[in-house]
Amino acid sequence: MQNIKLKWIYLTVLSLIWGSSFILIKKALIGLSPLQLGALRTVFAALFLFSIGIKSIRSIRKKEWKWIAISACVGTFIPAFLFAFAETEIDSGITSILNSLTPLITFILGIVLFSIHFNKNQLVGVIIGLVGSVGLVWEGAIINPDQNYSYALLVILATFGYGTNVNIIKRHLQQVSPMAIANGNFIVLIIPAFLILIASGFFTPEILTDDKMQTSIGYMALLAIFGTGIAKIMFNKLVQISTPVFASSVTYTMPIIALIWGLWDGEKFSGYQLLASGVIIFGVYLTNKNR
Repeated sequence: MQNIKLKWIYLTVLSLIWGSSFILIKKALIGLSPLQLGALRTVFAALFLFSIGIKSIRSIRKKEWKWIAISACVGTFIPAFLFAFAETEIDSGITSILNSLTPLITFILGIVLFSIHFNKNQLVGVIIGLVGSVGLVWEGAIINPDQNYSYALLVILATFGYGTNVNIIKRHLQQVSPMAIANGNFIVLIIPAFLILIASGFFTPEILTDDKMQTSIGYMALLAIFGTGIAKIMFNKLVQISTPVFASSVTYTMPIIALIWGLWDGEKFSGYQLLASGVIIFGVYLTNKNR
């Protein structure tokens, strides 16, 4: 009973944090390039996590480091850059909607690659949530005809990474603490991220003293600490106390938060999108309804 209540609390908080991350990416891109954004997000998150839980990696066994490294790459590193490039062409709200494909990808990968069993109730809920997401995307394309939707493929590719990651955690890292998984991930990632940051020309006086760049770095710090660091720990715990499909259902509720932020920032939002958001919520409910 305690885990049932706790998983819904985690789902709600993660929806708020990750739903807000898309507008932070959009604001950070005003001064940062996509490469700088992805690398800096990783470095900031790593430094934050190391400061609060580096000792936790002692609990990671040698045989688990392989899965920690794979989880780091497909669940954190690569998606950080894919989303940064995607939002150079697509609104933050639309990007979050496309991210709602994650539960369906998780479902498929869980069956095909990880032999994880799901019931029919979960399948129906995932499909309904996906229908709502398609409705949001369809309407978004109508009211934003000037956006380049080929960049949507980058977001879809990221959902495959997320789907793989959530199944890895459930299948191979179930006994590792969420803090240890998060810190282990960023031990693997911090050096590659730092090298990319150097190669991008970030450490030059002209860039570091630019007012626009400093504001963007502020947005990136919020994104890294909350959207990557704290949320990473919470998500790892959510996967362990629930199911892969439930954990990835956060991508159904995130678009609602992201669309609210987008509306505040001048992005277009229609009544049809509001209706589709309700369909998404119903999909989440049905996916997790006790049979």
